[in-house]
Amino acid sequence: MAGGHLDERDADIDLAGLISALWRRKRLILLSTVVLGGLAFAGASVVSPKYQSESRILIETRTPDFARNQNATPQAEPLLDEAGVASQVALLQSADLIKQVARDLKLDELREFDPYGDPSIVTRLMVMVGLMKNPLDVPPEERVLNEFVRKLQVYQVEKSRVIAIQFSSKDARLAAEIPNAMAKVYLSLQAGAKLDTTSEAAKWLEPEIANLREKVREAEAKVASYRASSNIFRTGEQNTFSETQLNDISQELARVRGERANAEARAESVRSALKSGRDVETIAEVVGSPMIQRLKETQSGIEGQIADLSTSLLDGHPKLKALRSQRQGIAEQIRRETQKILASLESEANVAKLREQQLLQQLNSVKADNANGEEKEVGLKALEREATAQRQLLETYLARYREAVSKQDMNATPADARVVSQATVASEPYFPKVLPITIVAALAGFLMSSVFVMLAELFSGRALRPVDYGQDEDAEGEEVPVSEPAVRTVAVPAVVNAPAAEEAKAEKPVASLLSMAFEDNDQAMATDAEPASELSGEEFSVEAVARHLIDNNVGVALAISPTGDEGSNATVALARAIAEHGLRTLLIDMTGSALPTGMMAESARLPGITDLLSGDASIAETLHGDRYSDAHILPQGNADAKRAMRGADRLSMIVDALAEAYDHVIVECGPANVDGVRRLARNGRAEIVLSAGTASDAQIEAVANAFIEAGYEDVVLLLGSDRPDQPRNGRHAA
Repeated sequence: MAGGHLDERDADIDLAGLISALWRRKRLILLSTVVLGGLAFAGASVVSPKYQSESRILIETRTPDFARNQNATPQAEPLLDEAGVASQVALLQSADLIKQVARDLKLDELREFDPYGDPSIVTRLMVMVGLMKNPLDVPPEERVLNEFVRKLQVYQVEKSRVIAIQFSSKDARLAAEIPNAMAKVYLSLQAGAKLDTTSEAAKWLEPEIANLREKVREAEAKVASYRASSNIFRTGEQNTFSETQLNDISQELARVRGERANAEARAESVRSALKSGRDVETIAEVVGSPMIQRLKETQSGIEGQIADLSTSLLDGHPKLKALRSQRQGIAEQIRRETQKILASLESEANVAKLREQQLLQQLNSVKADNANGEEKEVGLKALEREATAQRQLLETYLARYREAVSKQDMNATPADARVVSQATVASEPYFPKVLPITIVAALAGFLMSSVFVMLAELFSGRALRPVDYGQDEDAEGEEVPVSEPAVRTVAVPAVVNAPAAEEAKAEKPVASLLSMAFEDNDQAMATDAEPASELSGEEFSVEAVARHLIDNNVGVALAISPTGDEGSNATVALARAIAEHGLRTLLIDMTGSALPTGMMAESARLPGITDLLSGDASIAETLHGDRYSDAHILPQGNADAKRAMRGADRLSMIVDALAEAYDHVIVECGPANVDGVRRLARNGRAEIVLSAGTASDAQIEAVANAFIEAGYEDVVLLLGSDRPDQPRNGRHAA
């Protein structure tokens, strides 16, 4: 990882690692899938098959057309609501209906419905020791009923008035026969209930009808007697004689008033024309008179003669004078005739007025008679209402009685329900479905084993990878630029934030943290550096040791540096070389000088191994990225070293846990002795890397022999490439 440290928020799931882990455990996953699928197949094949069938009933009001009163107005039948349909569902589940079906089909003779009819030896023994009640104490009918109810399911189809009857049985024929039998018994019970209701209604109506007939007769007699005594006679179904006479007079009075008004208007029109001297020819009454028409024709002829003679004779000619005299006489006759028409119209208006006065007198007289009759009719209407009510009630009772008797005689009382779907014999069992169960079980085995493998990878940390950041801030708040990764060679890189290698040769190495943890052990090994002019570093270079650890899949390597910081410098180069091959590599700084921390971490104040042992930080908080490679560093930390190393017994567990998450874990122990390393790697699986640096051959041989005698089979020698390239007697010790 190039830059950035790893904390609780900087970890991400390595999908490639998860897929790789699943592929490595493919045999376990395949075995779990096959085993669970096989067990499910065997179990489903052994289980006795069960068949299921269903019939459906539609709840509706049903009445035969021939049983209805043909004269009665058809009425909308009431429909059952949700509560009504739920009541019918409860009726289908009633004990009486189930017992009747069980008796009809003789279910008590079938062992499926009475499994405890012949108890097994195990059942008898459990009853004897008191572990269960004696099933024979329950009546056989109740045992059949309980088993029947357990196999039965009755429910209302959603948003409908359809009821489904579902039954399961080991016998496919019986599974279809029972729902059909239940539907049949249910319909017969419903029809029987309606028939009983009809019979009871007919019996109750007989005496009621006889009583009503007598009441109707008495009421009608009272109406007739009252009408005769009050002189109230009907001219129709609704009106009396007085009302009819009053209506006729009112109509005649209206007509006479209209004629009078018309005559007065025409007379006034003629009178106005005569007074004003207007030509009477504009009056319709005058023009329509035959006499006026004849006079007008004569007048027209005379005027024609006058016009003809005026062309040949003078105005004073006697013949013209005679014609003019005739014309004047005809005009006088027209005026007199007009006066007669006016007199006729006035006479007609007077007659209409007199007729109106007579009609008014008759109307007043009839009104008085009608008012007296209406007072008497109040009592008559009360009697008629009583008679009408009794008659209507009698007619209603008679219609109901006839309908009830006809239904009873014809037994035409269908149930308010009908079967819309009958149960059929199932060709395949509904349980168990061998193939689906096997597939589901195999899939469950595959998923559970896969989840188990992935959880193991996640909890171990192997499937977690740190998030790469481009830059971060150090402990003092200053930005640390991320430089390009250095080109690594087998040569030991320069020490960063550490004394120069020449100074390290002259100084005495600082004791490692392990020496603080085990103060009762011997002191750290002598570190007087002597030049080794006879040794060659090519075979024991950083690249060679890295290739050895990779090829042998060494999970944990303990680096011992007798010369102190010089050897730790080579160990850092080793971790970077391994990370360059794309492997997850972690270096744990257990030195006293914290040289690896200074070389790899971005800040010396980052939490590390001491904080982890003290309980001040978690593992995720102590893992950080190397500044110049993809390797990780677990720094020395900030906690007090002596206090932290009191929990050194947990070091081995921490190293093992980190080894599950990383491909290679290198623990830089500094100048540690054999006893301290033995307590760090108790399982003996760790490999010792002796980072000799400038140590003498004798010192290297002594340290290697000490570890070999302690039981470590492999001790790998690591020399920096800056060592003299000379033959060396020592090599990879085994």
